[in-house]
Amino acid sequence: MSAASPAELAALRTIAQPASEQEFTFGKDDFERVRELIYQRAGISLHAGKQAMVYSRLSRRLRETGQTSFSRYLQWLQSASGAAADAEWQEFINCLTTNLTSFFREEHHFVSLLSDLKARAGHPQRIWCNAASTGEEPYTIAMTCVEALGATAPVKIVASDIDTKVLATASRGIYPADSRGLSPERLRAHFLRGKGDNAGSIRVKPELAKLIEFRTHNLMDTRWSLGDPFDIVFCRNVMIYFDAPTQRKVLERIHAVMKPKSLLFVGHSENFTESKDLFRLRGKTIYERV
Repeated sequence: MSAASPAELAALRTIAQPASEQEFTFGKDDFERVRELIYQRAGISLHAGKQAMVYSRLSRRLRETGQTSFSRYLQWLQSASGAAADAEWQEFINCLTTNLTSFFREEHHFVSLLSDLKARAGHPQRIWCNAASTGEEPYTIAMTCVEALGATAPVKIVASDIDTKVLATASRGIYPADSRGLSPERLRAHFLRGKGDNAGSIRVKPELAKLIEFRTHNLMDTRWSLGDPFDIVFCRNVMIYFDAPTQRKVLERIHAVMKPKSLLFVGHSENFTESKDLFRLRGKTIYERV
């Protein structure tokens, strides 16, 4: 996960205080329950050093729901039912997922993607960007597709995330004009500059946005409804939050929704050499489906 934010550092200092000085009661048992619940719901393995992050992020939900302690909140969350409970479970997941992204992050992937797309010119491409976060990654994929295949590229990009709030940001396609990773040429080609009250912001051009379908998707769901098999999958910096059995389960499911010899792009610290029956290494953090 990303480095602690100022708010999380403040929470760490709060947790170090005597319990009587904390805004909410938050004990070891509460933390263990949170770890168990986020693992069950999202497959995320929180290690023992994440108490400050959990306190900082979930304390907002206690304020919003009027709960006076973590134990009361978690008990209510597990016992409630109906639409309100479903919505709060989603808020719980949103709070505990980490979203660190930028345009053209790990740029070597997009150099390789550009080359691969040119080699596949004339063939429609289905691409899945899993863990799309606030949208920089799927829009980067879309820009690369247009640069490789032209403005009428026969490409469909499915961009998914478990966090509904970041997907809402992604679907708007509005970013600061000084967003990291964008060259002046790409800014001119793919974005509209805001004026007046919107000065300092950029919006993705409609012709780029139309290549992408945003949808909520939980990798822990037993049934995946993603449509036809994919030619290319981006699943970067996702597996680092899963334990080994969960990684294997997810890789098997990803394998099942990919075409033979399709490509899987993963994060710089992820290594799947233990799953050679599913994917073979083709390049730097790029695998080919077996």
